[in-house]
Amino acid sequence: MHKKPKILKTTTIAESRLFRIEAIDIKFSNGQQREYERLSRNSSTGAVLIVPLLDDETVLLIREYSAGVDRYELGLPKGKIDTGEELLAAANRELKEEVGYGANKLHHLSSLTLAPSYLEHSIDIVIAENLYPEKLEGDEPEELEVIPWKLDNIQDLLATGECTEARSIAALYMTRDYLLLKK
Repeated sequence: MHKKPKILKTTTIAESRLFRIEAIDIKFSNGQQREYERLSRNSSTGAVLIVPLLDDETVLLIREYSAGVDRYELGLPKGKIDTGEELLAAANRELKEEVGYGANKLHHLSSLTLAPSYLEHSIDIVIAENLYPEKLEGDEPEELEVIPWKLDNIQDLLATGECTEARSIAALYMTRDYLLLKK
């Protein structure tokens, strides 16, 4: 096992409302030094991705505009954890805002990173079960379309080309496996 490198210096190169680009001077245990760049969050509250289960076979997806790829995508609801908010409370709030349901049962399944070599971002996956109708006002610019999808049909979802976000895809497969183990 390698000894973790030492961060010698971190410098902010640029900053926006959401992100900060940092240059990081790093020294490895073998003496080698390198400068890395990473995209860092401006807030450290974290984020949640929710897998809302209508029943053990049906997940509720949302269709929303994704500015990064300039198209509508099918995926799972997600959002940031507000300052002082607990992980499961944030998941239930985002579920109510984006899907129009609350959950009587919430389970933290796992955490995922996205491009950990240069992006300081992780997201917690939460399974939401025993849903009940409840809508909260969210920050979405338009109403999100909610689409039920069978978990045993993930391949067909991917074949549509409308669901390409790796976090949602991983969470769907992980949830399917979790439910199979629960039986």
